[in-house]
Amino acid sequence: MDTTELHIGIVGAGGFARFAAEAFLRASGIKLIAVTDINQIAAKQMSNELGLIVYGEMEQMLGDANIHLIYIATPPYLHYAQSKMALLAGKHVVCEKPAALKSSEAEELLELARSRQLLYVVNLMQRYNPLFQIIKTIIQEKILGKFLHGFFENYASDEYMGPEHWFWDESKSGGIFIEHGVHFFDLFEGWLGEGRVAGAWQLQRPGLKGKIFDRVQATVLYNDGLVNFYHGFDQPTMLDRQEMRLEFEHGEITLHEWVPVKMKLHGLLKSGQLQGLKEIVGMTASIHYHKTQKENKQVKGRFCELVFEDHITLEYENESGKQHLYQKMLTAMIADQCCWISNHNHIRVIDDNNSVQSLKMAEHANRLAKNFNY
Repeated sequence: MDTTELHIGIVGAGGFARFAAEAFLRASGIKLIAVTDINQIAAKQMSNELGLIVYGEMEQMLGDANIHLIYIATPPYLHYAQSKMALLAGKHVVCEKPAALKSSEAEELLELARSRQLLYVVNLMQRYNPLFQIIKTIIQEKILGKFLHGFFENYASDEYMGPEHWFWDESKSGGIFIEHGVHFFDLFEGWLGEGRVAGAWQLQRPGLKGKIFDRVQATVLYNDGLVNFYHGFDQPTMLDRQEMRLEFEHGEITLHEWVPVKMKLHGLLKSGQLQGLKEIVGMTASIHYHKTQKENKQVKGRFCELVFEDHITLEYENESGKQHLYQKMLTAMIADQCCWISNHNHIRVIDDNNSVQSLKMAEHANRLAKNFNY
């Protein structure tokens, strides 16, 4: 393999695969070689746009010695088998989430890749968002004190997913926790450490012949607090919206969008913390100072006294917008993984462990939710 250039074959020619392909091309040392899809029209369209070879079958693509890495962007029920085929053919693998429909299958893929010294990673790209590291640093330095509680509320659109869409078929998607929730189990674990699912629920859409569960919720316990995760796929696209919040002893952080682009921090800061916060967030943030009488700069919470210097609301927004940020995150992800292929001592932002741990949590939530069908 020429370590100066990584050649990628794409399995799946849907809209997201096209979006990801454009992001991959922005990373240095990347070349897209081929595409395959059961929808030959879609494959030929991607081929025409990007100058790719079209293979009728994945097996044919795996026989191309000029391809080093397989990017898999197909529905979830195909991920395990296709990843395994690629690894057995000696190819590196980047797969869309989830790794598989069962965590035991994800563990098998991890072990197979390691035994052959191949890359295997699932595209849990949330940790490549600059806001991820900003919040992680705020938590680690306890700028707002200890973490207490959080939530993620996902009011997602189902406008283009009719009753026959594979998303609603658990044998194909794994259900909402597995198909979608893995992103956020992984994101919060990156902030708070390993969590334990304490409870989960799912709600059935009424008035249909077949069972469609369109709303799920899980409660996860972390070292210092708990987080509620809610996913509902029942909105028109124009009402699609997401919000996350992390509550601390001395304030809170609120994020907007499922790929967060906006952050609002409100809290009480001790002497010297404001300067540190500015350095963490960067000078693009706007800060509003709340007026406080000097004699009132000592307060009490959780039976402890706090002497604070500043009462502020800080707001930060990534001005590039969600789609551009999303593509930058994908570019950062593929570049990070390429570094590991060239140098196995490189420490990646996400690796094969993320794919297994996030799926285990989603699987546990799914099992608990089945005990509560409403």
